[in-house]
Amino acid sequence: MSAPIAGISAIAGPPAPIAPISASTETDQASANAATGFGALIGKAIANTERVQDNADNLAVRAASGDLADAHQYLAAATEASLTTQLTVAVRNKAVDAFNEIMRLQG
Repeated sequence: MSAPIAGISAIAGPPAPIAPISASTETDQASANAATGFGALIGKAIANTERVQDNADNLAVRAASGDLADAHQYLAAATEASLTTQLTVAVRNKAVDAFNEIMRLQG
């Protein structure tokens, strides 16, 4: 026959003690990092939107002046600028909706 099965503590040893909860400095630090990360992410998105729109504007001027050999470049850039702007506006609207929902819950 086989040997009896040992308990879980025989395999892993006694459980490790749980560390005490410290003051709210860890939470404050995590909140600050999250806010900085979100702010940086939004800043990058807005900078990218501006860059894409500037590129489309430059290609539009070149197409109107006849300096642009391939009109496809302008059409692609204009479409990218439009989609990027739509995405930026959608994210902004969702952020405003979330803020309003939080304010409604607090009141």
